[in-house]
Amino acid sequence: MSKSYFIETYGCQMNVADSELVSGLLTKAGYSETKDIHNADAIFVNTCAIREHAEEKVHSRLGYYHQIKKKNPKMIIGLLGCMAQNLKEDILESKPYVDIVLGPDSYRRLPEIIEKRNGNSTHIVDTKLSRFEVYDDMFPSRHLGINAWIPIMRGCDKFCTFCIVPFTRGRERSRSLEGIIDEIAQAVSDGFIEITLLGQNVNSYNHEGRGFHELLDAIANVVGVKRIRYTSPHPQDMTKDVLDVMGKHDNICNYVHLPLQAGNNKVLKRMNRTYTKEEFISLADQIRDKLPHVGISTDIIVGFPGENELEFQETLEVMDAIKFDSAYTFKYSSRPGTKAAEFEDHIAEPEKQDRLERVIKAQKEHTLQRNKSIVGRVEMVLVEKESKRSANQWVGRTDSNKWVIFDKENSHIRDFTPVRITEAKGISLHGKIVQLQGMEAA
Repeated sequence: MSKSYFIETYGCQMNVADSELVSGLLTKAGYSETKDIHNADAIFVNTCAIREHAEEKVHSRLGYYHQIKKKNPKMIIGLLGCMAQNLKEDILESKPYVDIVLGPDSYRRLPEIIEKRNGNSTHIVDTKLSRFEVYDDMFPSRHLGINAWIPIMRGCDKFCTFCIVPFTRGRERSRSLEGIIDEIAQAVSDGFIEITLLGQNVNSYNHEGRGFHELLDAIANVVGVKRIRYTSPHPQDMTKDVLDVMGKHDNICNYVHLPLQAGNNKVLKRMNRTYTKEEFISLADQIRDKLPHVGISTDIIVGFPGENELEFQETLEVMDAIKFDSAYTFKYSSRPGTKAAEFEDHIAEPEKQDRLERVIKAQKEHTLQRNKSIVGRVEMVLVEKESKRSANQWVGRTDSNKWVIFDKENSHIRDFTPVRITEAKGISLHGKIVQLQGMEAA
């Protein structure tokens, strides 16, 4: 029986949370995690199918695992997650040394499957999607840190035409409010002080009639939770109730990740994003009006099939109208099985690259403008890690999700430290620790 395992994770934070779930499951079953891949009895790679580049990295890693397995034929190699769900036939045909292939709704069976696989040369595959599995009664195994990732729901019902998630993670289903609160209480007990709620569309959370704003309100009242973040909301489902709860509680971070994807209505409709650019801009304005000094980030895809130059320029215009604090920017990547993959008017790679570079340039300018606007303010910064540039400096985040670099002085990791912002350089802020002496942080 395999007793030690090594797990590697690619892709989004939901995959990180799933790997922690798998680790908790294996630990409970008597297995121990090892950091030495060469001494592991079982190697698992938790995969992402959202972008082609993530898949390419996993294929490369599987080849590396194969070389290790040649020296230890009894080693088990397992492929987990979205890529396992999406490409199981290709994996089994091209990489016969992979022993176990499990989709994201099948982790509960992993200890049993390892037992079956030991001494058995057949492949074991389970990629059935579930309408009910949310792992509500399972606790993850986390390495001690500051932030705990807490999935509140699984799957997605939006069916954006570029996205593979509904096909790899199934339909939307929400965890119980009580189960989420129990996991958060356990995370606090384990020493975590920041909680990030995860879901493909967190604000469509609904369990027995209780919505996302009610969940947020309940979590904010959990003793010991110092900061709460969530990602990612869908613009269609963002409500006044959510913004009211955010304004009500100091421990809910003043930050919203609001995916735009594109700034042209025709492209948005073809993406099946269910909102117009006008509605999106109005929502961003409402968020800024309701939550002063809020940080707003976004996702942008350039080069979606059929997007012409004038339509792309509307994305730049929306960016200029809103001036996001930061953005995750991508070239459109065709994913087999999605509606957009069937479109015939795909954009040439050089054109996609050119548009991406223009979006990145615009966002750098907007980030700098936003950052310069808070120079002189005092922000409460959660110290998270040592600066890569200097052993004498910390790096931490404001509640609006801006990174700040400052001298350590007498502060420590996990401290909430008042820092006066003195300078904005690129995407980073620089500051100096101050004594509040009755003055409130901005």
